[in-house]
Amino acid sequence: MRVLGERRFLIDLFHAGVRSADPAECVPPLLPEPPKGRTILVAAGKAAASMARAVEENWSGPLEGIAVTRYGHGLEPGRIEVIEAAHPVPDDRGEQAAARLMDTVRGLGPDDLVLCLISGGGSALLALAADGLTLDDKKAVNKSLLASGAPIGAMNTVRKHLSAIKGGRLAEAAYPARVVTIGISDVPGDDPSVIASGPTVPDATTLADAKAVLERYNITAAAHVLAHLEKSSSETPKPGDAIFANTEFRMASRPADMVEAVVAEAKRHGIEVMSLGADIEGEARDIGREHARLALQMTEEPRDTPLLIVSGGETTVTVRGDGSGRGGRNGEYLLSLALELDGNPRIHALAADTDGIDGSEDNAGAVIDPDSLARAGASGLDPAQCLERNDAYSVFEASGDLIVTGPTRTNVNDLRLILIAPKG
Repeated sequence: MRVLGERRFLIDLFHAGVRSADPAECVPPLLPEPPKGRTILVAAGKAAASMARAVEENWSGPLEGIAVTRYGHGLEPGRIEVIEAAHPVPDDRGEQAAARLMDTVRGLGPDDLVLCLISGGGSALLALAADGLTLDDKKAVNKSLLASGAPIGAMNTVRKHLSAIKGGRLAEAAYPARVVTIGISDVPGDDPSVIASGPTVPDATTLADAKAVLERYNITAAAHVLAHLEKSSSETPKPGDAIFANTEFRMASRPADMVEAVVAEAKRHGIEVMSLGADIEGEARDIGREHARLALQMTEEPRDTPLLIVSGGETTVTVRGDGSGRGGRNGEYLLSLALELDGNPRIHALAADTDGIDGSEDNAGAVIDPDSLARAGASGLDPAQCLERNDAYSVFEASGDLIVTGPTRTNVNDLRLILIAPKG
């Protein structure tokens, strides 16, 4: 089968992946039975509002609580109050929301239920500093982590140890109530302690691990922040702690589920598929070059049908220069890939974040064809120079290749697609 409208086809596959993680479909089957006592819903992340709405529409008993999500990702409130706050660098609203979440779950008894809804982005949104630290302390470290190229697991190791709510401390505050957490994973490996920095699950990382991350990525922290990491009282609750005896984690959707949905949809159209998995990590530009070389290799093989190379996961970007470049990890990956492909006439590609926001711009990602870089060059841009200053957004804005979806209100990380036309 020859694909007509390759660009449209790739975008349709992306939307199929997003639909596979719709909270309205994946959350209700995991809801527990209502308790004898109160049900307190607390939610955090880019999918928080839509996850809370899914519970509201399927919960038979009394329900109260708070959901905090990124600006622009909210929904009209129902029984659950929805608060919007800043991401990826936290702000006062996130700090205030996190404090209210903690207050909401304190003083409960064993007959009460805390229903915690967690999704990607929750770590930055739950911006409650540990005793002796301030929001400005957390913001300074967070900005440095975001610019360092550190993977999400390393970043969250530090975040947990500077927080009064993450790393199991929300469960600590809710004890002895029952805690059921429903999560949508946006992290490679789907570790519940990494998703939103695991506010309701044990933390196996240590203060020593947090200090090692700062050292490895050359992050300079204030003296009192480093002093905090030296105090044993700053350690997070660990596996085996009694506070977790009545807690449970249920996974609603994973990046692997999204990749599987995309693979199935492509095969339904008669496309041959090569899946690289859902857990790819690494520097975005390096992964882009690597995937381009693989795609070019595949063009040398005889085939009668199109080939789709699919991958998920979360790459990273190390900020270069003065940090004024625009774009996120998907744009950087795709620009690097396009430069390596050098206009190969048989290859189209897409890279986008399932939450609808790539980095801090207004696009989910971009889609390229063999002429994309030529169109950008005709506008006066040098794509190679733009890559060096992390400015992929400008390239794809000039070429007309940006994908703008708006917030999807779910988040199972990135989807990357490379479509190779058959020979002939």
